[in-house]
Amino acid sequence: MTIKERYQAVLDHFASANPNPESELNFSNPFETLVAVMLSAQCTDKRVNQVTPALFAAYPTPEVMAAASVEDILEYVKSVSYPNSKAAHLQAMAAILVDKFNSTVPSTMDELTLLPGVGRKTANVIMGVVFGKAAIAVDTHVFRVSNRLGLANGKTPLEVEKALTRHIPEHLRYKVHHWLLLHGRYVCKSQRPDCLNCPITHLCRHFSKNDKQ
Repeated sequence: MTIKERYQAVLDHFASANPNPESELNFSNPFETLVAVMLSAQCTDKRVNQVTPALFAAYPTPEVMAAASVEDILEYVKSVSYPNSKAAHLQAMAAILVDKFNSTVPSTMDELTLLPGVGRKTANVIMGVVFGKAAIAVDTHVFRVSNRLGLANGKTPLEVEKALTRHIPEHLRYKVHHWLLLHGRYVCKSQRPDCLNCPITHLCRHFSKNDKQ
């Protein structure tokens, strides 16, 4: 199977199985999206969704969050992973939104990564989810699934992102992020991939390699 054929078969499967994938985080505007995605780093979406209703109610705008103390924000996020650093990042992020971006979430990689706590992965999520841009965010799930399936052979998230970008049409890149993430979250898990119930083992380089051993 050529790399082109592998990509086409994988994309065809996901497009048929889940034509309109969406984030499992809960949010209702760009600011809430940014906050939720920042909190989701190395944390489950389920946990973040338990935290954000009260957080969003307490800090509905960048201005309100920027005026809060890190200690006050920490009370709302203390059950997520790395709560101290995330509380500090949220407060500093909100302050920069107010001071430099007129309280508006920016839409470019360069601008987004100026915000504390926002790296390339988070910026790509925001560009795709909020602004509908052709961005592929490579988190641990996307990284793992891309390598296992044989879509990429990257040692870093950026290498995987570049490989996916080369082979995936722009109009599908936003969806591919969700497809691979959800497949990694529920099927192609890190420690125990559920190959017996995976519908695309016939396309998977990792399964094929192990099956021959």
